[in-house]
Amino acid sequence: MASTNQSPQYQKAQANFLQAQGNDEKLRWLDEMIRECPKHKSAEKMLAQLKTRRKKLLEKIETQKKSGKGKNKGGIKKGELQAVIVGFTNVGKSTLLDVLTNVKPEIADYDFTTRRPLVGMINYSGVNIQLIEVPALYSEYYDTGLANNADVLLIMINSLSELEKILNELQRAHGKKLIVFNSKGDVDERKVESYLKSKKMNFVIINTENSEGLEELKEKMFQNFGKIRIYTKEPGKPRSDKPMIFNPGITVAGVAKKIFHNSSVIKETRIWGPSSKFPGQVVGLQHSLKDMDVIEFKTR
Repeated sequence: MASTNQSPQYQKAQANFLQAQGNDEKLRWLDEMIRECPKHKSAEKMLAQLKTRRKKLLEKIETQKKSGKGKNKGGIKKGELQAVIVGFTNVGKSTLLDVLTNVKPEIADYDFTTRRPLVGMINYSGVNIQLIEVPALYSEYYDTGLANNADVLLIMINSLSELEKILNELQRAHGKKLIVFNSKGDVDERKVESYLKSKKMNFVIINTENSEGLEELKEKMFQNFGKIRIYTKEPGKPRSDKPMIFNPGITVAGVAKKIFHNSSVIKETRIWGPSSKFPGQVVGLQHSLKDMDVIEFKTR
């Protein structure tokens, strides 16, 4: 839409609307855009367009409900990298979603505040990770399907006594499990760490109140997807900000195929990073790449 001196709040709502994964989430941010839309005369057309878009979105949601589509998961489309936060009520799941993503969930000190899956997006080193908070275990709103089909499960606890119960509930889940212990300063973190290490658990200790451990959490979350990041660059220019995501073992030929479809156009390939012997090394198409490599193609 044309610029009409939009406020920062409107621009943020618009960005969240464009990144929204489901229709319910889109509706929430569209309502925010309408609230933040400028009220002067030159913005009347924009406001009318927003209201028309809202009407069409409501009709689409109603049609999906009648046809049964998108019922349990609220129309959530699975992202390339999807992590789901699971745990009991009042362990800090909504707060974690709040501090890591663009979503502002309702946070309260009573049980079962979250009644539907909430979807946010983390941008980690240029990689988009879809993060979903599902309603608490043992609540009537808990979504088994999302938990069982996620790539990575963030099992959030603030007491070790909760862990065995949650793991028993997640026996059918195929995703990698990362224990997220939310410490609020009232536990001995050394004992927690010692116990989880003794059980050979994949874990991280965080504090959602002061944001301790969040960077480590994001790094471990990405590691659990089992993917590698490959950055590209053009000759004489800096590397791209957004990496391409591949499975380990990808070769230069595999990256070239995704970019060019026909590797015969490549004249020379140079790489920088963990798989190179020295910066700017010239390599062949069968060279295996590693996480955080930078690749430069010269074409004919």
